[in-house]
Amino acid sequence: MTGAARLVFDGWGWRYPERTAWAVRGVDLVVEPGERVAIVGPSGAGKSTLLRAVAAVLPDEPDTDDDTAAEVEGRVLVDGADPQDARGRVGLVMQDPEAHTVMSRIGDDVAFGCENTSVPRDETWRRVRHALGVVGLDLPLDRSTARLSGGQRQRLALAGVLAMQPGALVLDEPCANLDPDGVAQVHEAVRALLDTTGATLLVVEHRIGTWLDLVDRLVLLEPGGGVVADGTPAVVLAEHAAALTAAGVWVPGEHPGRGSARQNPAPDPGGRLLRARDLGTARGRRRSDRVGSSIDLDVDAGRVVAVTGPNGVGKSTLGLTLAGLLRPAAGSLHAEPALAGEAGPTPSAWSSRQLAARTGTVFQDPEHQFVAGTVRDEVAAGPRALARPDLEDRVDELLDTFGLADLAGQNPFTLSGGEQRRLAIAAVVASRPPVVVLDEPTSGQDRATWAAVVDALGALADAGTAVVAVTHDRDLVRALDAEELVLGSDGLAAPAPTASDDRPPAPRPPAPRPSDAPASGARPSGAPAAGVTPGVRS
Repeated sequence: MTGAARLVFDGWGWRYPERTAWAVRGVDLVVEPGERVAIVGPSGAGKSTLLRAVAAVLPDEPDTDDDTAAEVEGRVLVDGADPQDARGRVGLVMQDPEAHTVMSRIGDDVAFGCENTSVPRDETWRRVRHALGVVGLDLPLDRSTARLSGGQRQRLALAGVLAMQPGALVLDEPCANLDPDGVAQVHEAVRALLDTTGATLLVVEHRIGTWLDLVDRLVLLEPGGGVVADGTPAVVLAEHAAALTAAGVWVPGEHPGRGSARQNPAPDPGGRLLRARDLGTARGRRRSDRVGSSIDLDVDAGRVVAVTGPNGVGKSTLGLTLAGLLRPAAGSLHAEPALAGEAGPTPSAWSSRQLAARTGTVFQDPEHQFVAGTVRDEVAAGPRALARPDLEDRVDELLDTFGLADLAGQNPFTLSGGEQRRLAIAAVVASRPPVVVLDEPTSGQDRATWAAVVDALGALADAGTAVVAVTHDRDLVRALDAEELVLGSDGLAAPAPTASDDRPPAPRPPAPRPSDAPASGARPSGAPAAGVTPGVRS
């Protein structure tokens, strides 16, 4: 690294190919070397587009002779140069950690960036080991990246960027799929890099409390437009509270009440649909990686079950097993007659059509399940295949519920991460399956779209659907008054948190900045408040 980078957006705007609306437009923003800036705004406001621009990874080059190509206004500069000419100066961690995984082994994946920026071999592997240590990914260097959970992939992506020691660290919701310990480790890994190198920080996060003690500035974007507010976190939070709330930003200290998303829960909603006894789960192509064991669980109509626990303990694998997409590795998963009907009691033996009519699954990576060319057709695909009645009315209702009506004609793969997740949920619930299994359903959502998702899940449960949510989101657990199954690091069910444990730690207030910070931009961090773990959210 040769010093902190300076980032400039000069009247900048970007319109994606074949989209009529601009993703972002009229942005004037200067980030001086060593500054630490958080960008907030509603889902779809173009925050991720800004980060991709500064890292030179936008998907298409503008072409004035092609009406379907991307369109750009203004300039983006890194140290006064086009981002294409400043590669290696910016390290980007994107919303989808799988997009970062380029090698088959953990060590090689972290080393990839260093090797492509001519870092000497011995120094590369020193950095690899150090980066994996600071993000808490304590695994062998030859471990297959295919065996990692989503949260572990997130840490791997950050480790690869930390190893490069870039002049600017650019993070797009880096804690979206992490457990609280993972959030704390990532937070402290970023702090360590910034304090050591003085690198510039640009971070996008809906739950801004995670980063308040690290950032100097808070910038609020409006949808498709420019900068609404720009100042110190204390000033922006105090003077623009209404705008932040309207933009769906999670203001620190704001949490839903228990059961707030269950408006009309039935006192006796229905019978049992699935019964797991002594269930064991396994992942991997050969099903050789056992991750869960001795799990007992009942899935009942009209109830919400939240599957929680640290990254890598098999929560997603359990979800896929409950949905009938993976065979149990041990024990039994039995579908009761009310769910199974003529399909038989073994979900993993059901045909695709039988599964679609009985269980709906939202993957952790929602783009893996898209099958149609437009948002509307994606929502309609399931009901159409099952010949459900009132298809068009159902699709219109769900597009409105999940805030996707204005995107009905767009390709699902051009949506933001949060929009893709809402689309996946809408497409799954459109068929009205009796059981819905969702993996991190609130990831990538602002406060407003989070409420839309959680309220929709609450309404499903009120209407008799069994909802299983794999999640790290304590607010979701509270709002849905969910029964909680906690998986421990040994894959066994652990005791659920008590009511007194069910609130995340308060965010640490911003640390004071010394007036005599070193010229390199490095800033000594303030000491944490007594009894508070920095950077943790749930």
